[in-house]
Amino acid sequence: MILGIGSDLVDIRRIEQVIERFGDRFLDRVFTDLERRKCDRRANRAAGYARRFAAKEACSKALGTGFRCGVFWRDLGVINLPSGQPSMQLTGGALQRLNEITPPGMVARLDVTLTDEPPIAQAVVIITAVTTSTARQQSNLSVIAP
Repeated sequence: MILGIGSDLVDIRRIEQVIERFGDRFLDRVFTDLERRKCDRRANRAAGYARRFAAKEACSKALGTGFRCGVFWRDLGVINLPSGQPSMQLTGGALQRLNEITPPGMVARLDVTLTDEPPIAQAVVIITAVTTSTARQQSNLSVIAP
């Protein structure tokens, strides 16, 4: 059962300008330590940050809150599963909201896709509810149990 869908487009040049202007102040406010380490290792770090920025926006839309109702930027972190597949790690208000929208007896699964074609980065997040037995069978997927 689909609980929420969100998508977002970001201009990579805009993120690059914000990083140049505000530096660590912006990066610390928006990105987790893991996201920063991953992006800072890349040749085109602005594109990496832009993809993750888009994913955070898309996930906040899929949650139905945007960045309000206790959901903050750093509550939404882009991670990679062992397969390399991107996913989201939710904490704080974002995790609380996810638990609120997940029906009893089910667990939430987050499917994430990230891409960029300069100057645009895009992300799509789909949140679905699956049964616990389905979650166990598909253990390679990003499943967050309430």
